[in-house]
Amino acid sequence: MDDDTEIRALIGAHFDAMKWGDGSAPDWDRFRADFLEGAILLGAARPVAVRSVDGFIDRMETVARKNLQSFEEHTQGMRILRFGNIAVVLALSEMLENGVEMNHDVSGYLLVKSDGRWSIAGHAWDQVSEDKPMPEALR
Repeated sequence: MDDDTEIRALIGAHFDAMKWGDGSAPDWDRFRADFLEGAILLGAARPVAVRSVDGFIDRMETVARKNLQSFEEHTQGMRILRFGNIAVVLALSEMLENGVEMNHDVSGYLLVKSDGRWSIAGHAWDQVSEDKPMPEALR
């Protein structure tokens, strides 16, 4: 695969490991494998809290899974800017919570290629809302 195809595959499948519901649980080892060691995650809540991958997983296990019976997220579109072994990606995602509530967010990823493999070094996101509409370029 070429670099853009590899990046699209990484980001496109990134959330598959986080899915849970009806007796299924997230595959956190698979989720961790997408990240470079020491990667940071920056959620939509403000003030921003910098989390490690394990800190994010802990929060998902102690907050989200206790409040949501099911969750799945799917990437709907993305834009990639790449130079050599670095890339920046903006991606639109759709989240289905408890099988009925649909939400959207936009993620920004910083990716690096090392040892022939693309990994996420940083991931930040924000919720789509009335005052922050869905970007047409990411649909």
